Amino acid sequence: MDASGVDWTMGARSAQLADWATALDVGKRIAGPGPRLPKPARAELSTELQGLATFAEELVVDFTGLELGGFRTRAWTMGRGDWIRQNLRGLQRLLEPLAVRILEKRPERSFVARKALGAQMGALLGYVSRRVLGQYDAFLPPDDEGLLYFVGPNLLEVEQRYGLPSRDFRLWVAIHEVTHRVQFASAPWLRAQLSSLVDGYLDSVSLESGELLDQLKRAVAQLAQGADVRGMQGLLLILTPEQRAIVEKTQAMMSVLEGHASYVMNEVAGAHVEDLPKLRRALAARRRTNAPERALQKAIGFDRKVAQYDAGERFIREIAARAGMNGVNLVWRGSGNLPSTDEVVDPASWLARVGD
Repeated sequence: MDASGVDWTMGARSAQLADWATALDVGKRIAGPGPRLPKPARAELSTELQGLATFAEELVVDFTGLELGGFRTRAWTMGRGDWIRQNLRGLQRLLEPLAVRILEKRPERSFVARKALGAQMGALLGYVSRRVLGQYDAFLPPDDEGLLYFVGPNLLEVEQRYGLPSRDFRLWVAIHEVTHRVQFASAPWLRAQLSSLVDGYLDSVSLESGELLDQLKRAVAQLAQGADVRGMQGLLLILTPEQRAIVEKTQAMMSVLEGHASYVMNEVAGAHVEDLPKLRRALAARRRTNAPERALQKAIGFDRKVAQYDAGERFIREIAARAGMNGVNLVWRGSGNLPSTDEVVDPASWLARVGD
């Protein structure tokens, strides 16, 4: 059988939206390989991370009191290129509804437009692939549930740069990613809620030039009134009220998810690593970048993720101090228990609303 005419994309319209091969190529070029390991050392690292992920699962379930079902936790120790490839596949799945709308309106996408979009996405993921240590991918197909990504070159780079004890650092990172896995496993509605927010935002994206012009005019008017344009605030100016509401809900949800993982990561690791303050100082130092890189991080929203860690961890820590882990676990009862952006900075008001 001649396979040259087979549509390996299974008819996905997102495959026509951008040149994904260009995205991968550009991403890998920007990422670089990072520290290299011979094959035996790579196999040893993979085996160790699997053992640490399994151990972390036991620790997280015991500390949080949350239940974990489904497949066992599996660690995939990958290179930067593998991480880019996996996230491009996830992006294709997420963009499918928008791709359908765009291609219905404009069936033919020019070669240059597809290449340009692919290069832009590849450049973004290439940069991020140099920073990420581990990831729980909430949008993997059901058969891949329980899979965690660990970017081996980045773990080694941080360990070498800051002189960190490798087992302690890897366990610390594993606890964070396993916590995300436990969150989604114990609260199945989370994945549907996050997908709904993403789909709602993509559905709200206008393909009409007139509507886009109106959004830009509103942004200009707000700028004239002295609106803040730093970081994500600049993006919020051009959003419609519907889009802004979706973004704010998403930000609040991500603050809780990241903050909870950071809180558990630090509380659990305290009894199982020798020098937690050293690990925390190293991560804080790694976040400090030069002026050009800070500008880039603001432009792509990378600084927002750091802020989510901090604001969310303060929220979770205060709830735990007031009501223990039983109080914290009220978050996972249903979407109505997720805090708003205002409640994230005022934990007492959230506890008053949802407390038994």
